[in-house]
Amino acid sequence: MKDFSKELGFKTSRSSGAGGQNVNKVETSVTVLWKIEDSEFFNDNQKDLIHNKLKNRINSEGFLFLTVSETRTQLMNKTKAIEKILEIVNKALIIPKKRLATKPSRAQKQKRLDTKKKLSEKKDNRKFRY
Repeated sequence: MKDFSKELGFKTSRSSGAGGQNVNKVETSVTVLWKIEDSEFFNDNQKDLIHNKLKNRINSEGFLFLTVSETRTQLMNKTKAIEKILEIVNKALIIPKKRLATKPSRAQKQKRLDTKKKLSEKKDNRKFRY
C-alpha cells in the first residue's frame, strides 16, 4: 500500500448533520484533493489505471476529490479522509486475475442430467391419468 499523503491538498467547509450550533459556525467538513498527473509515487501505467477506474470521482482539472463530514471535529474528518482516499486509490491499482475458461466434468454433467430426470419424473407423476 503506497502512502502518497504528502501530495494531498485539503479544503474545509461547513458540514451538515450532527453538532447543533457548532455546525453553523465551524468548518468541520474536509475535502481531500489530489492531482493525479503531478504524482511522483506512481508511474504512467498506474496513473492511467487510476484514471480509468476512478473517472467518476475525478473532475475536469484532473483532481481526485473526496469529502468527509462524519465526525464533529475537523482533525478526525481529515484523518478519515486520508484513510479513505488511500484505500480507494490502492483498490483501483489492483488488477483482477483473468478467469480461465474450464469445461464441466463428466460427473457434473451426469449429476445435472440426473436431477433434471428426477424433476421431470416428479412433475410427470402429478399428472392425472384415467
